[in-house]
Amino acid sequence: MKKVIGIIALVLAGSLSATAQTMENMDRIEVCKQNYSTLFGGEALTGQGTDPEMMDILQKFIFGEVFQTGDLTLKQREMITCITLASMQTLPQLKAHAGAALNVGVTPEELREVMYLTAPFIGFPKMLNAVATVNEVFKERGISLPLEKQGTVTEETRHETGKAIQDKQYPGGVSSVMSGMPGDMGKNVEQFLTDYFFGEIYSRGALDLQTRELLGYCVLTTLEAESQLHSHYHGNINAGNSPETLTAAVIQCLPYIGFPAAIKALRIIKEEYAK
Repeated sequence: MKKVIGIIALVLAGSLSATAQTMENMDRIEVCKQNYSTLFGGEALTGQGTDPEMMDILQKFIFGEVFQTGDLTLKQREMITCITLASMQTLPQLKAHAGAALNVGVTPEELREVMYLTAPFIGFPKMLNAVATVNEVFKERGISLPLEKQGTVTEETRHETGKAIQDKQYPGGVSSVMSGMPGDMGKNVEQFLTDYFFGEIYSRGALDLQTRELLGYCVLTTLEAESQLHSHYHGNINAGNSPETLTAAVIQCLPYIGFPAAIKALRIIKEEYAK
């Protein structure tokens, strides 16, 4: 009798487990479909195209699971996705997500600033590629170019403004790293960082400093820039981003950059958080 009861218990346990798994999968699928429709205005998991199995895996994972991880808005998630794709120069995907970003409330000015923000991290040529891709979306949407100016500094104020931002976010700057360079040209690099990076880019309008720091961390995660990930962790905390928000942002990057790069950034967050 005990043996029969044991068998029945195992069967019931297996049935409940299967039911729970089905419910979990259904939830993931429904969330995926809802997010995909909101972002792109289309239908996910259609089973169509040349690679329906991989698209099924991709869409469920990104829009059904990753998009539920952490406390980020859809607007934040799409800005993170766009800056990650711009940093990787995966321009066809950037174009699709630029449209999705506009669909969830990212303004044209905000989206342009997301692209401009990449310049100090990946250089002007790649930034211009990304801007050209986003401009295609603007033109298709009937958005007039050029957009409203967002610069806030002049030749006379760029250094003072940049230094104020840098001192607040990164006390000490990079002087210790740049000292002792041949020809003492490290001082030039220090000034470029202050005047250009913080003075001309970080001071621009449309995006606040907190958002810029968060997005900058996503670029560094994509680039696997280990030393800068350590310092920019503290820059994010100083700007008001919580460790949880920073973690969620890195996880949002994960489907696009892969596990190794994401885990490197997550490990650094864990190390700095533990301190």
